[in-house]
Amino acid sequence: MTTREILEKLKRDEISLDEAESFFKKEPFEELGDYAKLDSHREIRSGFPEVVYCSGKTDEHLIHIYEKLYRDNGEVFGTRANAHQYEIVKKVIPGIQYDAVSGILKAEKPEKKRTGKIAVCTAGTSDIPVAEEAAQTAEYFGSEVVRIYDVGVSGIHRLFSRMEAIQGANCVIAVAGMEGALASVIGGLVDKPVIAVPTSVGYGASFHGLSALLTMINSCANGVAVVNIDNGYGAGYIAAQINRMGS
Repeated sequence: MTTREILEKLKRDEISLDEAESFFKKEPFEELGDYAKLDSHREIRSGFPEVVYCSGKTDEHLIHIYEKLYRDNGEVFGTRANAHQYEIVKKVIPGIQYDAVSGILKAEKPEKKRTGKIAVCTAGTSDIPVAEEAAQTAEYFGSEVVRIYDVGVSGIHRLFSRMEAIQGANCVIAVAGMEGALASVIGGLVDKPVIAVPTSVGYGASFHGLSALLTMINSCANGVAVVNIDNGYGAGYIAAQINRMGS
């Protein structure tokens, strides 16, 4: 819980003074054995809680981390999860949701409000897994998201048909592999920040996303910032921060 939530619960007599005091007496992180130090005060400092990077974690570690975060916050969000990890976490958090396209494994508060607007655009259908990681991250952090997929430059009329929705967003995420031109095109058409996400989609000379990354970094369009290859989570996080400022 955030500081504000603790104080609001105390004001409504939903928790006692001692319970509120015990929260503030906690260390800024909590030890889970010798394998994890959960950053329990991250939301207080940055406005967003800690997120779990699931890939590479052992079953036991992942279960304990998810269980602890869910118990403390009433929700938990993880990236790069697989179907096996979903099955084992579901045993301790029955309401957990898994999206096989993006690899997102989350349990979310049902009453969460989403504000503002972020437009998530992809050049092609093959870029959707990275785009969904971005979109669901932004939604988890309280942003309204509109998805505009398969509007790459090889059929640019598709992009123009959705310009009203794109231009009405507080921030745009442009996800593209191959040569990565979509971000530059959008950057020249909107007056809001564009977060470019290169993907590893493409043939041999795309070098697993390096070609798109270099194109985006070298964009002549103003207002285009670039995250790392396939980093949908990073793009969604930054977009949510920008959206908060514009909402």
